[in-house]
Amino acid sequence: MTVPEHLGPAHPPTRNTINLESAQVLAHETCAGSQRILKLRAPDTARAAQPGSFVHLRCAASLPMRRPMSIMRADAEAGALEILYKVHGLGTRLLAQARAGDELSLLGPIGVPFKLSGYRRKPLLLGGGVGIPPMIFLADHMRRLRPQVAPLVFMGSEVPFPFSARPSTFLLPGMPEGCIAAMPLLEDWGIPSRLASGTGFPGCHAGFVTDLARHWLLAMPAADRADVELFACGPTPMLKAVARLAREFALPCQVSLEEYMACAVGGCAGCAVPVHTPAGLAMKRVCVDGPVFEAASVYPA
Repeated sequence: MTVPEHLGPAHPPTRNTINLESAQVLAHETCAGSQRILKLRAPDTARAAQPGSFVHLRCAASLPMRRPMSIMRADAEAGALEILYKVHGLGTRLLAQARAGDELSLLGPIGVPFKLSGYRRKPLLLGGGVGIPPMIFLADHMRRLRPQVAPLVFMGSEVPFPFSARPSTFLLPGMPEGCIAAMPLLEDWGIPSRLASGTGFPGCHAGFVTDLARHWLLAMPAADRADVELFACGPTPMLKAVARLAREFALPCQVSLEEYMACAVGGCAGCAVPVHTPAGLAMKRVCVDGPVFEAASVYPA
């Protein structure tokens, strides 16, 4: 197994590049499905953030333990970050009380990102649930810095999406009948998208994002698949399905893992997972050795 340089064992630790900032809440939007979009002013982190990196956020002064949060968008010029999260436990319930002007302690950016160059011409980005934000960040990066590629984004959720879907203006081969719902932001960027859900949302595919991916790949001439590579973030069962899909179609694939974290800077090793490397099986910390890995290294056949 060949591990790309940016994901290999020789990748330098990221702990020395992590900023500790007092981030100011700029806006806090309430979305459907108990979700929130938090916009923070954090100039140092915004300048250094890359698709796939995350922050470790103190949700409230009364709660010492931080929470890892994926970055959805980073504006280096404005020094701002956007984070999409779901209100679920104590930490996120306290975070949901934050208002514009509040200060939150932030560590970031943390982690090995998705690769930043050398994409194949047709990247397929798959996001599930809380794995959607890194795909938006990656799509934004591609359109800004790699205009020669044409990304496609499939997203799935079992709770309402944190945006009002609209019919896509892009025709995609192989899509199931009636699958026309898209994310407006991506459409405005000129990036086609489709949505999947098992809850019957209008215009969405009644199934998984991997179903949509298979439909799209099967509708494509076999020779054209050499232009495709996969990127994914979401729950473990979804990532395993994406890895199987990559093997089935012999496609390169990177996945961003979701794990519970305590320190998030590599000290506690509580987020370690087994990873297959050229030297054999090794325990890797998702926080600083990941969260992005080659799919075949964490979900081998």
